[in-house]
Amino acid sequence: MIKQFLEVGKIVGTHGLNGEVRVECWCDSPEFLCYFKNLYLKEGKEKLKVKSRPHKNIALVKINNVNSIEDADMLRGQILYINREDIDFDDGVNFVQDLLNCTVRDIDTNEVYGKITDVLYTGANDVYEVTNDNNKKFYIPVIDQVVINKDVENEVVEIRPMKGLFDDED
Repeated sequence: MIKQFLEVGKIVGTHGLNGEVRVECWCDSPEFLCYFKNLYLKEGKEKLKVKSRPHKNIALVKINNVNSIEDADMLRGQILYINREDIDFDDGVNFVQDLLNCTVRDIDTNEVYGKITDVLYTGANDVYEVTNDNNKKFYIPVIDQVVINKDVENEVVEIRPMKGLFDDED
């Protein structure tokens, strides 16, 4: 299911005395999170105007109308969201959250291999962790020769598996 509001991080603490919060980033990088002028709480129900800056592996976020360490501390543990309409990705680029639970099937035979349960970052290419009905995990390299079609709106990823990717292959 395509969600309008996507999780990007969690407020893990305060920074300074003037209401800044430290955010553990769940997105590509702190720099990506700092691109946004609006973040959201409560799965998009509460809009926050923000100014952010990267700091090491976190983002420091100043939320309008949060002006003290006490006010900032009350936000600790809150999940922050972005509105998908605030970002424009190139064709073929997806949010990980959109890929999770997509059914993976063979484009030639329609055989279902399982559902995507994680996306791993290897440096060379991403890898989809696919879990079948018996909880067996398979790892699918996200390369053009293997991943043929991603239809996240219908929650289907079609692949052409390489030899040896599944147990029943030579």
